Amino acid sequence: MNQQAAQNYLRTKVLTATPEQLQLMLYDGAIRFCEQARVGLEQKNFEQSYNGLSRAQKIISELTASLKHDLAPDLCGKLAALYNFVYMKLVEANVHHEIKSLDQALNILRYQRETWVMLLDQLGKSKAAAAATKIEMPVPNPRMEASISMQG
Repeated sequence: MNQQAAQNYLRTKVLTATPEQLQLMLYDGAIRFCEQARVGLEQKNFEQSYNGLSRAQKIISELTASLKHDLAPDLCGKLAALYNFVYMKLVEANVHHEIKSLDQALNILRYQRETWVMLLDQLGKSKAAAAATKIEMPVPNPRMEASISMQG
């Protein structure tokens, strides 16, 4: 797949995603860029590590900015503190070339992603259950049952 096609695919994926899916995509991107930065740090390729860490920092900034403090102030305050910690660990990793700091940030991001996936699973189940209760099923009648044969 050429680069233009890949960019078009990603653009379509982002534009058609639900807010919940976008959040998951942000976690995935931050983790991917952190992993790229980790490889760069291991290989002493500081340009690669800088690029990955900078991109991850931008995603963490976006996650922080997207919090809706007016809807859930306590939860958003805790998430903001967590994102701030991750951001600071990414800065430490970038400035001091510390894999340990990067790993701390990565562990939190992976945990947050896993938690988000579990939440999406629960949300999907509850939406499906709510939709199922709204479906009006016809009441079986003897005439309809007689026309259905269980034999081939």
